[in-house]
Amino acid sequence: MPYTVDFVNVSTTGLESSPVADALAGLRANEARYFKNKYEHDFTVDTPEEAPEVLERISRILKEERDIVIASPALNLSEFEVGGVRWSYVFYESGLSINVLYTLEEGGKRAVGFKLSDGMEVPEELSAFKFARQKSKLAGTIRGSFFVLKGEY
Repeated sequence: MPYTVDFVNVSTTGLESSPVADALAGLRANEARYFKNKYEHDFTVDTPEEAPEVLERISRILKEERDIVIASPALNLSEFEVGGVRWSYVFYESGLSINVLYTLEEGGKRAVGFKLSDGMEVPEELSAFKFARQKSKLAGTIRGSFFVLKGEY
């Protein structure tokens, strides 16, 4: 059953097994706030069992584009379309969040973003990336990176 992420009363619902559950919940709430403020969209998440196609799609993109396989188990997934863009998210037990921004119109922006929760180390599979820091009231210090998609998905 989908869970609507509340960015006012941040909850670790569905993220309890993460060693950085509070920071990951803040990161997830930060994303929810962005979509609510920019698009009036309620950010909902499912479990990997409820939406396996989202995890399969993101895993395929990572493997085909950069030969990346994420070692950590996925805890929450989300996929939706707003403003002509399909957004796909995976929140991993390690504290990693991956999103795929895929503009549906030909020639639009298409990229994969990585965000690391406060307190987590950079996963080995992402060690080649440089991460920029960003402060968030909900998530503390977020470290992020991205790459542009070359293929069609």
